[in-house]
Formats: sequence, structure tokens, C-alpha cells
Amino acid sequence: MSTRQTQSVLGILGGGQLARMLAIAAAPLGVKTLVVDSAADACAGQVAPLRLADWTDFAALEKFAAEVDVVTFDFENVPADTAHWLAERVAVFPNPRALAVAQDRLAEKTLFRECGLQTPAFEAVDTREDLERALAKVGVPSILKTRRLGYDGKGQFRIKQRSDADAAWETLGANAHGLILEAFVPFERELSVLAVRTRHGDFRVWPLTQNWHTDGVLSMSLAPAPEVGALQARAAALARTLAEQLDYVGVFALELFVKDGELLGNEMAPRVHNSGHWTIEGAITSQFENHVRAVLGLPLGDTSARGCSAMFNWIGELPDATPVLNSVDGHWHDYGKQSRPGRKVGHANVCAQDAKTLAARVAEIARALQRQDQAAPALQVL
Repeated sequence: MSTRQTQSVLGILGGGQLARMLAIAAAPLGVKTLVVDSAADACAGQVAPLRLADWTDFAALEKFAAEVDVVTFDFENVPADTAHWLAERVAVFPNPRALAVAQDRLAEKTLFRECGLQTPAFEAVDTREDLERALAKVGVPSILKTRRLGYDGKGQFRIKQRSDADAAWETLGANAHGLILEAFVPFERELSVLAVRTRHGDFRVWPLTQNWHTDGVLSMSLAPAPEVGALQARAAALARTLAEQLDYVGVFALELFVKDGELLGNEMAPRVHNSGHWTIEGAITSQFENHVRAVLGLPLGDTSARGCSAMFNWIGELPDATPVLNSVDGHWHDYGKQSRPGRKVGHANVCAQDAKTLAARVAEIARALQRQDQAAPALQVL
């Protein structure tokens, strides 16, 4: 007679590529997954059971909550009210407070400063007059952003000079959730730290990742980021403080600017993150596996890098997979999505034991795919 315990069931709100990769990581652990999304073609539904429901369909969510042991998120724009409602019925990680803070750029930036993480200058903006007052304090260039529901460069307007204020207000001023004006930072580079914390407070970080964006969307990542020195320990300490302040459980990403050798907080993503996709093949334990472990109360895996890794992010449509598959230690990830401008449809991880070898492999793939522009910034620092 088998003595195997009943499988845990992880519920995931949102059915995109992050849910898909969580489900794939959960299966070897003996964890079942159940995904909720309002789109019948949500790509996670190709690898896990998919329940069709809106975030306010509480009858469907009641049934969902009864079928799972823990609920987590595929993306941070699930309404905080829904998260609170679910938390009264089933364990929800990260907790609704962490979700709510990350959904509001003003609350997020305020928390960063409370935790000792400096940020670009910012001011809340609710009226056209507020915008003028904020511009007088923050100055130009600056960026007007929606406080909520913005991601991948959406919900933003770059104000290069004071005369751009009218156009910025016309574009974003009708937002019901309010706006925030942030100083533009002429940063030296963009880094992210991926961290994970368990229910019992065990905390770990992966090596810092260096990132490059095109039109506000991640284009390429390199890990471990080169020549970070003391920034690794500083980023880890800040991430720990933030996680403990929020009583956070699971994986999160802290996006950072480096300016004059100091770290500035940009955004927090309360979930597994695009800049951590390299961990699937490039780390001893991926962000996806450790998130599943953390929210289910399992021991964490080692977050050390196996060597050096680069991630190509595929936006809009997938290129030919052959150059990646032909490369030594090249790995292809197709999200099973239909092509669409601006849509994340897949990524490729390229790994090596040292930076010189990685540079040669990345350059070869970039040439074959005619993606030299995409790879050039990473190759400059390898």
C-alpha cells in the first residue's frame, strides 16, 4: 500500500507565461496547479487546468478556493479586494498587503524610503495644478506615471520640458487612480535583485542581474551582473528589509538604478519576474521552483548561479529557434502565445561557465538571428 501523501494544489491567479512556468516547476515537486484567468486562450492552460473566471466572479472563486491549498499570483494587477476576499478562505502568498503596496507607485516609493532605499524625487499628482506644483519641485526631465495598472512602460509620459505638461496631462490626467511625477534618472545601469522568503522567514537572493530595456520592455538580461562589488550585499540587505516589513512570502523582484555608485529603487514586482528567467537553467534552483517551495512551506533551494547566463527576451514574434538550439547550453522557451506587437512570446537562455565563453555564444546567436542590436549592450560588458 502506498504511503504517499495527498498532493498539494497551488492555485494561481492569472494564466500568462509566469503561471505557465510556475506550473512546470511545480510538477516535479509533486504539486498540482489550478489556474484562474478570464481568457480562454491563457497560455498557462496548455500545461495546467484552467478555470475561466473574472476577478469579481466570487461564486467561481469560492469554488476555486475550496480546491486549492495555497493561492499565488501570476501578475500584480489582480484587485487587492479579490486577494483580501480569498485570504479569508485560503492561504494567499504573497499577502494582500504586499500586493496592494506594489500596485500603487506612490505607496511603493514611500515604503522604499521607509526601508532605507533611496528613490528618484517624486510627487503625487491628482489635478492639473498638482502637476505644475510637482514640476516645480521635481523639475525636468521627469516622467508622469499612473499610480496603478502600469507595466512594461505603459501608463507613462516623458516630460522633457515644462511645455510638455499639457500633452502629459491630456494623455494621463483622466486616470481615476491618480498619478505620480518622478524625476528622470540618468542612471549608469539597471539592475534587479530577485529574492525569496518563506513563511518561516528563511530568506535568500540570487546574484544581481543587469537588464536592458527597449521601449520600456525588457530586452536582455545578464547574470551575474559584472563588477557589482558591494552592491550585491547592499541590494540583498534592502530586499530583506522590504520583505520583512511586508511579511512577504514567495519570490519578488526589486528593480534598481545605479547612479554614482548608489542604488535607487525603481519598482517592486510581487511575483516571479522577467529578469529572473535566466535562473531556469542558470541557477541551482530557479525562481519558479523556489516560489513554489516558499508558498507551500517547503525548504528553499540554493540560489547560486551555475556560471554566467544571458537571456534574450522575444517580443512580438518568435525568431528561428535553430541558432539557440544549436548553441552549447542554449535553451529555448516558447510561451505558446499568438504573435502580437509588444507581446512577450518567449525567451532564450544562453549559459556558460565563464564570461568569455558566454560572450562568444551570445554573439554567434545574435549574428545568426540578426539581433546584434539587442545583444550589443550585454556584449559590451561581458
